[in-house]
Amino acid sequence: MEKLTIQEEEVMLYIWEMEECFVKDVVAKFQPPAPPYTTVASIIKNLERKKYVSAKRFGNTYQYTPAIKEIEYKKTFMNSVVKNYFENSYKELVSFFAKDQKISSDELKDIIDMIEKGKEY
Repeated sequence: MEKLTIQEEEVMLYIWEMEECFVKDVVAKFQPPAPPYTTVASIIKNLERKKYVSAKRFGNTYQYTPAIKEIEYKKTFMNSVVKNYFENSYKELVSFFAKDQKISSDELKDIIDMIEKGKEY
């Protein structure tokens, strides 16, 4: 799976949210000032080339749908982050956030409860 740029990731989040959309729908999701239609269209074409979206022709326009599930992308991305920045250790990842006070002890307890119960977040 090819890594997405920040702009591609932002557009992809909107596409995952809408499930089916046209370029104009994605442009409408941006906070003002929205990027130009042509810029968003180029980003979506790149996503299609990278096989993140599929296109279906409707007259002179295309409707786009995700070709990859959001959870698949998140898993791949997180595995890469853990491997490259945390010595392939999720314990190191959690420890990093705990030390930086980005996660509370109550949240850690909730995570432990989820692990013990075998639930996914």
